[in-house]
Amino acid sequence: MKLELIVPTTLNEIPLDHYQKFMAVSESNTDDNFIAEKMIQYFCGIELKDVVHIKATDLFSMVEHFNKLFTKDPKFIPTFKIAGVDFGFIPNLEEISLGEYADINGYLNDISKLHNLMAVLYRPITKKNKGNQYLIEEYKGSITYADVMKYAPLDVCLGAKVFFYNLKNELLNALSLYLSKQEKQIQTLARKHNLPNNGDGIRQSIDLLRGTLEGLTKSLDWNYSSALPSLCLKHN
Repeated sequence: MKLELIVPTTLNEIPLDHYQKFMAVSESNTDDNFIAEKMIQYFCGIELKDVVHIKATDLFSMVEHFNKLFTKDPKFIPTFKIAGVDFGFIPNLEEISLGEYADINGYLNDISKLHNLMAVLYRPITKKNKGNQYLIEEYKGSITYADVMKYAPLDVCLGAKVFFYNLKNELLNALSLYLSKQEKQIQTLARKHNLPNNGDGIRQSIDLLRGTLEGLTKSLDWNYSSALPSLCLKHN
């Protein structure tokens, strides 16, 4: 019996849930051949027992194909559909609630919780205005649409993750520049008015903020280029 495979040609054809399952396996195994077999199982939607019947050369070609898909820069996609329902990215990030922001931070660097992140960033569109403007449902916690988001297209998920990751980096860089300017201004004022200890109390506060900033920067350790493990398969 000939095995018929449907090989996704874009990340849009891979649901988030399949990617999460594959990454969970790859992170807990070191066997390249087994990881490659699981890649084909999850991304092509077949049973593992059927993967072993694929010729080694064909399997390697498919692994190369998927690796190439993941080397492309993920593009931000503001809206998409799941089962006929239109979901939209948060229209105005400046107006997000503290709860939304806290949940985003909690899910951003954890692939196993990427569906939760998507449930914060994207919600059903309730109203479409002129142009590309729209309104989305009020946030009621990621649990509302977390399971639904497991079926979200992978290109949407990685694009949103990179978008927010880059946005946070920009905000942290801006804050770092602001703190540097504030520190210089304090030093200038201290020298000008002969303030005791050169404003040590304020500088300590700034140092505390800078330490917090460095901690936040280190926490942003995700890189879309490592969205797949590096496979070194031997083939003839």
